[in-house]
Amino acid sequence: MVLEGDVAPEREHGHFDDRQMETVMGRLLQVGVLLASFVMLIGGVLYMRAHHGEMPNYRVFSSEPVRLRHFGGVAQGIKAGDPAAIIQLAVLLLIATPVARVVFALVAFLLEKDKLFVVISSVVLAVLLYGFLRPQ
Repeated sequence: MVLEGDVAPEREHGHFDDRQMETVMGRLLQVGVLLASFVMLIGGVLYMRAHHGEMPNYRVFSSEPVRLRHFGGVAQGIKAGDPAAIIQLAVLLLIATPVARVVFALVAFLLEKDKLFVVISSVVLAVLLYGFLRPQ
């Protein structure tokens, strides 16, 4: 039991309490979405500048180039100043944001020595990583 004026045991050891953890995770999501939005805006403006005179052909479907389906190709495209690669980076940042939240939660639960939530977070992270990295 913690009396008024006492410091909670979690706070004595420098660990996160629930409120701090929620605040950090909320900020992590906000920063991730804002960063992805900013990168998307830059990529969109550059794409519109580069392709403003083109007429789209909606009768023929053309997917993204194969090089933009892998992080290495996206990185090379960004180095070359390819607006489509910048847009793809924004999508990757948006996808990475909730994954980063799960990683943060896992680390926080490890620090708290909360075995149940460590297991749950590990399973969620494993499922996410399997979905991203499985061979196609």
